[in-house]
Formats: sequence, structure tokens, C-alpha cells
Amino acid sequence: MKRVIIIVLDGVGVGYLPDAKKFGDEGAATIPNIAKKLGGLDLPNLQSVGLGNITPILGVATNDDPLAATGKLAEKSSSKDSISGHWEIAGILPKAKFDFFPDGFSKEIIEKFVRLTGVPGVLLNKPFSGTDAIAKYGQEHIDTKKPIVYTSADSVFQIACHEEVYPIEELYKMCEIARTQVFDEKTCIGRVIARPFLGKNSQDFYRTGNRKDYAISPTDKTLLDYLKAAGKQVVGIGKIEDLFNRQGVTKIDHTKTNQAGIASTIWHIQNFDKEGLIFTNLVDFDSKWGHRNLPNEFANGLKYFDSQLPDILNSLKKDDILIITADHGCDPTFPGTDHTREYTPLLVLGANILPQDLGERNSFADIAATIADYFGLQTDLIGQSFLKEIFR
Repeated sequence: MKRVIIIVLDGVGVGYLPDAKKFGDEGAATIPNIAKKLGGLDLPNLQSVGLGNITPILGVATNDDPLAATGKLAEKSSSKDSISGHWEIAGILPKAKFDFFPDGFSKEIIEKFVRLTGVPGVLLNKPFSGTDAIAKYGQEHIDTKKPIVYTSADSVFQIACHEEVYPIEELYKMCEIARTQVFDEKTCIGRVIARPFLGKNSQDFYRTGNRKDYAISPTDKTLLDYLKAAGKQVVGIGKIEDLFNRQGVTKIDHTKTNQAGIASTIWHIQNFDKEGLIFTNLVDFDSKWGHRNLPNEFANGLKYFDSQLPDILNSLKKDDILIITADHGCDPTFPGTDHTREYTPLLVLGANILPQDLGERNSFADIAATIADYFGLQTDLIGQSFLKEIFR
């Protein structure tokens, strides 16, 4: 029985790409910079599979006998956001040109949002850190009932509301209206994101786990669609179904933390007895630590994943292939709070996998091409399969 498990360590980059200067990201390197700042990273299990062979990391030496096939992936799409990263992992590049809003949203967009949702106005309306947004504007939001609307370097329309001011379903409805009615063919927004929070005052406002992403649908058939059409199962864990707007996903477990996502992945590896793909996104690296410039907490998240890796590996069945990668960087030591334009790691493991140096790959889509090759699918996906280089 053929199964592939992809675990995306959201935002865990391994060094800036050659074109990073265009994005203002020259010098970003999520794992190496965290290791440098903290004087090393103690990641014995990731070291054993070959993480140190991908990028020089203090405390994680090059392994002459790694368990994994190793390499690093360059992003082909001219972006550094989660949608583009995941779509490219699944074998396509976005055809639509996403719009960005470095000066905030136009008067026309905001007026349309206010009119269609019935809210009394909005606060902020500019690129901003999410945690700073609720700290600075949370009390005014409670007093006025005006949603906090902001964006980032990504193509996103984010709406932050206190759950006691606007219950979750009301916030979700706002997001649905924004996704389907506010943004039209003239303006292409990658994601509308619900950002609920709780707390009594600016000192203790905190974002809850009820975030929800409303993404644009993939612009072409992805690996997920091809697998589903072939009768295979596609399990989406974490925010996978949001990033693909549910397209191609046959089973959903919308876990909200790394811990829950890892536990769900292990459970599905052990208990899901169908051919296909288990596709997991571990979002905390990005949302909780990368965007908030918290290298110590980011390192602890890596250590927790490292501690769970033996259980993941011991759960694999004979014909399983495990791929560990990322969708972009989110260097918590780098100036600013946005994603960073970086290479991503490639670790491929399984009983039938030969530990090989796969070098630097030209696209995240090499993952999709390899998986399609493994399942014998005829597709129009981009990417270059490396299956023959690693399969026993």
C-alpha cells in the first residue's frame, strides 16, 4: 500500500535565495540565524536524518551517514507566502497575479466591506504585525465595535475581532463576505484571514486558535486533484484545506497547534489504511514565533518536533515515504515581521529510500513530481521527479 506523508514546517527556511534582495530579505536564514543567535541548536534526531547536511548549523554537524535523502529547494514562483509555497509543493505555480497593499486597502474596498458587512467602520487599515495590532487597537475595537483590518507583505486581508464583541461565526461571515463579494476580478487577494482574539486589556490580549483562512482556489489541477481523481485519499492536517480551498482534499483534520498536528499525523500514519497522501502543515513556527520575532520559542518548537520525530518514523509502514519540508522562511532574528525569501529543507525518509544528496532543486514542485511518479500518475504538474535517485 503506497502512502506519502508530507510535513510542512511552516516558515522554517534554511537560507536566503539568490533573488532575496528584491524582497528585502538578503541575509535571512531562519534555522542558521536562530542557531547562531542561541549558540547552537540541540536537534539530535534531525541531525541523525541529515538536517546539518542541508545547511551549516551550530551544534548540528554534517552527518556522513544520514538516514534521509537530503537537499534544499528553491521557490520558483516569485513570492514568499503560504499559498504559493503550498501550491508549488503540490506542483503548480499561481496563474493569477496577487495584489499587494503596502499602503493599506483603498477607500473603495473599505467602504464596500463596511457596507456589505454592516460594521460601523474599521480600524488600522495598513500593513501591521498582528499581535501589535490587537495590543494597540484592541481596546478601541471593543469600545467602537469596529473590526481591526490590516495586511502584510503577503496578499492578505486580515480581520481581527474580539470573540466577545463578534462571536466566531459572525467574524467568519465577515470573512466570507470579503472573500466572495468585496474582492472581485479587478483585485486578486490571496487570502482573507479571520484573526479572533480574547483578553481584558491591551496587556493581555491574545490571539485564539480559531483562526480561519479563506484562500483563492488553485488556478490549475494540483497533485491533490490528481490523487483524488485516481481514487486515492488526501488527508489535510492543520490549515491544508484552507490553503487549497478544500480542492482535492478528501479528509480534514483542522488542527490548530504544532502539538495537535504532530499527534494527528502520527495517528493517521498508524491508523489510516488507504492509499494516498497525508499532508500536514505545522503552523506555529510561522504564526506564533516567526512573525513575532521569538527565536527562543522558535527553537523550542524545533526541539519539540525533533523529540517527536522518532515516533513519526517508527509509525511508518514498509512502503511509506515521509517528506519533511517548508513553504518559505520566517526568520525571527531578521528585521521586520514578514515571511522571508529562502530555500526550504528537503528530507526524504522511508524503508525504501536511499540516503542520497539531492543537492539544490529548482522548484518546490519536485516534491509533487516525485509523488506523482511514485503513484504512476500522468499529470501536467511542473517539477522534476527525483524518485529514481532515491528509491531502492
